[in-house]
Amino acid sequence: MPVLGLLGACSPSAPPPTPDRFPVTAPLVSDTAIAKDYVAEIHSVQFVEVRSHIGGYIERIHVDEGQLVNAGQPLFDVSSADRGLELQRANAALKVVQAELAAAEVELRNTAALVQQNISSQAELDLTRARVDALRARVEEAASARDHAALNLSYSLIKAPYRGKINRIPFKTGSIVQEADVLTTITDNSEMFAYFHLSELDYLQLRNLFRDTTLRRVTLLLTSGETYEHQGRIEVAESEFDRATGNIAIRARFPNPDGVLKHGANANIVVRRPLKDALMVPQRSTFEVQDKLYVMVVRPDSTVEQRGITASFRLPDLYVVQSGLKPDERIVFEGVQRLRHDDRIVPAPVGREEVLNKIGNH
Repeated sequence: MPVLGLLGACSPSAPPPTPDRFPVTAPLVSDTAIAKDYVAEIHSVQFVEVRSHIGGYIERIHVDEGQLVNAGQPLFDVSSADRGLELQRANAALKVVQAELAAAEVELRNTAALVQQNISSQAELDLTRARVDALRARVEEAASARDHAALNLSYSLIKAPYRGKINRIPFKTGSIVQEADVLTTITDNSEMFAYFHLSELDYLQLRNLFRDTTLRRVTLLLTSGETYEHQGRIEVAESEFDRATGNIAIRARFPNPDGVLKHGANANIVVRRPLKDALMVPQRSTFEVQDKLYVMVVRPDSTVEQRGITASFRLPDLYVVQSGLKPDERIVFEGVQRLRHDDRIVPAPVGREEVLNKIGNH
């Protein structure tokens, strides 16, 4: 027994395992930009419902659906013949009263002369003067009726308020329309507004975009998945947040020379936010435990530390690190799932260009 114990004590112990080789790199520090999509509603710069000011029937339609019209161009005639006759009658009635007034004024002058000669009485002069005043009031009333008839006649000819495209025309020639009926709509699609909404957090993060005119450029992603070929520009934000949603409305303007964008369409606004000296790590260098993000930081003695980090943004193949890591620290580039806290490794340095090439070809 003592001999066996002695032999056992003298046997050599097993050598420690050789550490595995792992690629190691430093966090990337670079200027970059993040892009975020927001649902947007497309509106024409000008969109107007053309309504009838008067009731009547449509005598003539001067345009067709889809036609481009200029400002002041005739669109509809609504009972113009009847309105023209009303204006003629009003003019005639005004002329009759004006003639009666002219005759009464002559009579007033003659009566005044006779009173001075003691031929007519003062009472007769006062009566004539009262009749002149009454006729003057009737002239004003007739002139007002004439102006009203002229206004109604002007309403019977409906003109385009601005240059734009005619949309659907629901009423046809001969249709009876009531006052305020919508006869058509006109859209000016030369430029388009895109309205989208930001949360309070997004608004605060992007507020510098609204101050710097060089950073206000945005792109539009169409429902087909295509990127609209013309860039837009953020113009204004509403003055307050919606209490019900907690969002604030933002407006961007887009040129529309080819008429691709239509009023009422939907799209996605893509807002790019520049980040200066952003600290980034490859996504393949991270792993998650209970929804928390970790990296393996390589210590000076080549052991690794499981370190939790906070990512502020996710880019293609990269995380932008908000906290938990410093630019001069080293992390395991690949194979983090095979490591445990305090494991020892053989670091194999990987340069910035090699890291970018690998994650770019991933």
